[in-house]
Amino acid sequence: MDTEKNPEYLATNVPSSEDSVRRVGSIADAEVFATGEDGIEFRTVGWVRAAMFFTKMTFATGVLAIPAALYSLGAVAGAIFIVFWGGLNTYCAVIQGQFKLKYPSVHTVADSSHIAALELGWSKKVALLVKEISEIAYLVTWVLVCGVAILGLSIALNAVSKHATCTVTFGFIAYICVSTIATIPKIHQLGWITWVGFISIVAAVLIVVIAVTQLDRPAAAPPTGDFDLGFSAVPPAGTTFATAWSMSLAIFSSSANTSGFVPVISEMRRPQDYFKSVYACMAWITSSYLAFSITMYAYCGKWVSSPALGSAGSTIKIISYAIAIPGLVAGCVIAIHVAAKSIFVRILRNTPHLTHRTRTHWAVWLSCTYGSGAIGWIICEAIPFYGSLISLVGGVGFGYLGVCVPAVLWMVLNREQRRGTTLQKCLWYSHIAMLILGFFIVIGGAYANIVSIINQYSAGQVGSAFSCLDNSNTIAGDS
Repeated sequence: MDTEKNPEYLATNVPSSEDSVRRVGSIADAEVFATGEDGIEFRTVGWVRAAMFFTKMTFATGVLAIPAALYSLGAVAGAIFIVFWGGLNTYCAVIQGQFKLKYPSVHTVADSSHIAALELGWSKKVALLVKEISEIAYLVTWVLVCGVAILGLSIALNAVSKHATCTVTFGFIAYICVSTIATIPKIHQLGWITWVGFISIVAAVLIVVIAVTQLDRPAAAPPTGDFDLGFSAVPPAGTTFATAWSMSLAIFSSSANTSGFVPVISEMRRPQDYFKSVYACMAWITSSYLAFSITMYAYCGKWVSSPALGSAGSTIKIISYAIAIPGLVAGCVIAIHVAAKSIFVRILRNTPHLTHRTRTHWAVWLSCTYGSGAIGWIICEAIPFYGSLISLVGGVGFGYLGVCVPAVLWMVLNREQRRGTTLQKCLWYSHIAMLILGFFIVIGGAYANIVSIINQYSAGQVGSAFSCLDNSNTIAGDS
């Protein structure tokens, strides 16, 4: 479909690859993993497997941070934010997919940014600068996601073993294990890992949700006497903007990783099926977040823990973390794989080594996976606070990648709507508002998280960097 000749082209219309422009600037319009003779066939992923990959990528850490965020927001505002951010992130994922189908040379959001800049009439030098900025933001964000995932796994190992060894050691063990699994080169081959991981994390969360409904009082509440549950429809008195916005961004970032969906399209048998995968994934994510989080907050109130698996007492915490370990491993593997694949393609693109099993192919791929994991592990040890790290990733990284960039992509795909009918003009300016919201997420998120982290350190609520202390609070004692 030619968007320049048809002003009725909306975000829900999906352009086919046959309609793609054959060349944009200096970027050849060819699939990233076009297979040469005797090359590796990467494009083998079906839509169901892609949907599970997206779901496991999203569900791993997000669901564990939302219940604690609801205390700062209240049940009503928290529920509204879950639905609003879930809907917005779904829409942004759809836009990115449409852009990828129109321009098959896209592999990551950095490629999308480059093409969009050229289409907007910017010079090649400026467009290249935009691409590099987006590439850096993408890599830093996904390496931070690696850190969050490894941190969550180290918490699980501490909980299950009752802090049997130094936390730094657990983090290093987690890094080696997940980086090794992440060296599996094709997303299709990770299918069994995502299914096992998804089942395990859902089972672990269900155990905790059911357990908290059976307790007379929250596990972390005083064992005797009256206590304040802390459940409220509105934010508690004294909640500051910085705190509320930081918690809102924790909810946003729990489903804002849509920039990681786009590279999967390059490995799908039918890229047009991407949208089925997105809708299936995000419908589950939003509904499950709403159900699980509200239930846990209703029964635990301000006594809910972060990550949430520790909310039902020490015994249930050990059981749930033990069951969740495969899910946390799968989440780590996906995060490292996404970050490493981006670097891998950047280095070997347009060379025969990308799709052929040469020494260079394997040397670069192994360096990318173990290198991404190593940086993630160092980050998880240097920044040992779980909820704030997730919020930081969402605010600074995914705000730009998942909201700002898709808003611009939509305007490139629908440029004629700026001078179209009244409805089309409203749609155009609504995406200007979406772009502004994205920048507000980035700026406000950075401010809110910096303030929140400073306050946590001042109150002694986090440990020190590279600390051997128990980060699961198992030794300190749940009831």
